[in-house]
Amino acid sequence: MSGPLRVAVVYPDLLGTYGDGGNGLILARRAEWRGLDVELLQAVSDRPLPEADIYCLGGGEDGPQVRAARTLVDDGTLARRVQGGAVVLAVCAGFQVVGRSFPGADGEPHEGVGLLDIETLKGAGPRAVGEVVAEPEGIEGLPVLTGFENHGGHTMLGEGTVALGRVTAGIGNGDGGRGEGAVAGHVVGTYLHGPVLARNPGLADVLLAWALQGAWLEPLDDSASEGLREERLGTMRRKRLRRRT
Repeated sequence: MSGPLRVAVVYPDLLGTYGDGGNGLILARRAEWRGLDVELLQAVSDRPLPEADIYCLGGGEDGPQVRAARTLVDDGTLARRVQGGAVVLAVCAGFQVVGRSFPGADGEPHEGVGLLDIETLKGAGPRAVGEVVAEPEGIEGLPVLTGFENHGGHTMLGEGTVALGRVTAGIGNGDGGRGEGAVAGHVVGTYLHGPVLARNPGLADVLLAWALQGAWLEPLDDSASEGLREERLGTMRRKRLRRRT
């Protein structure tokens, strides 16, 4: 790259409820540990969205979510940068924002940025809350995905968009199937918090490789995070066994 890898945490003042800004930090650190020059940007909503190679959107409440979507649509930078090859990770409210439409607090639809062919409706039942385990589907070579969800949306995928994973525990997209998240091109959406990249470093490396145009990434020692992953997965396996018995 001609300059540093630029990772932008999008609107942490609006989409910072669940600590998903940590995804930007994970990306920056995993790049730095490989000797890459990285710039981590906190892109607040009262300023133009900066030019970046990877954009991370997080979860937020209904009102700030609507404000974030309107600002991103009016700004136009995110859609333009994706057309130019930028990578996007969008979590929870951010996942809904990068779709075609999503509900406000009253259930009325609001325009999204349109990076993913998805539509989200307000669910009529209880919120999807709890641990999630998902077998990867939309990206080859990933290990099992883990995280936790806390949302009330029903997200439906359109043509050209595939699920990030297929849930074996948890709710996922809530569309009546077992899909979790969505992938199209270099845009990834998910309901997984954690932050998701701290719990799934393999996904972080996929995003980095995309941003670096497929460059080979030196393996890192992920034994500590893998130990935590196995602990979470083991807890979920034991819960499933108890329910069966």
